[in-house]
Amino acid sequence: MPFVTQWKLTLSYDGTSFHGWQVQPGLRTIQGTLAHAIAAVTGETVLPQGSGRTDAGVHALAQVTSFALQSPIPPRNLVRALNSFLPSSIRVLAAEPVPENFHARHSAIRKTYEYRIFERYPSPHTFTNLDGPDGRICPVFLAPTVWDCRWKLDFDRLHATAARLIGEHDFAAFAASDPDRSTREDASGHPPSTIRTVFTSEWWRTDETLFYLVSGNGFLHHMVRNLVGTMVDLNRNNLPPIAIDAILASRDRTQAGPTAPAQGLFLVSVEYPEVTP
Repeated sequence: MPFVTQWKLTLSYDGTSFHGWQVQPGLRTIQGTLAHAIAAVTGETVLPQGSGRTDAGVHALAQVTSFALQSPIPPRNLVRALNSFLPSSIRVLAAEPVPENFHARHSAIRKTYEYRIFERYPSPHTFTNLDGPDGRICPVFLAPTVWDCRWKLDFDRLHATAARLIGEHDFAAFAASDPDRSTREDASGHPPSTIRTVFTSEWWRTDETLFYLVSGNGFLHHMVRNLVGTMVDLNRNNLPPIAIDAILASRDRTQAGPTAPAQGLFLVSVEYPEVTP
């Protein structure tokens, strides 16, 4: 039996021109593009498994993927070779052999996401020559990676609302309203749990961008984008931070706000238990 190595790759990518992570017939995806590069480098056909299925337009600073190879190749050479075949919008940052039972998604214990909003109306508000009638104009090279939000936002209220999400909650109200996903059963034959634990939930800002940072033991489909859309919706309607408690308790997606645009979302990091090959 040939020797097989289980690999863990860390990737960074600009999701703007991709139809998300998962392979789809006739569409350009991260998973499909990476699989093609692995085949070109090693001659082996594999389907790399990601830590999560980022949607079309979503970016990653450090996505993790795993797959098995028979080809004996040093980690540095694998990184160099893959990057030579991949488009510049996808970079392999690191490659390492891991135990054969390692799985990028199933082995993960913590994920961190970041959401970015261009602040049209910073506080204190100052106009420049580049300001339009509806506040500052979003720079053209920033636009693909932020939500160009047209409303004035109260940073302190956003931050206070985010803090109420920390802890273990049922996040059913913030899951995608996708019948296929919501009725999908787990290994025991029951609908999957919508209970998650959030460790960090906070906003911070730079001169032109608002950042929402959230980490947890797992996230539901569209959960981060729905959290952001809801916090912004509560904020622009001048509702107090405590209003998000009732939405959580409702477990009803219709009680939460809209889904924030995909282009502002970044997968920042994925953490795993300590492992040794």
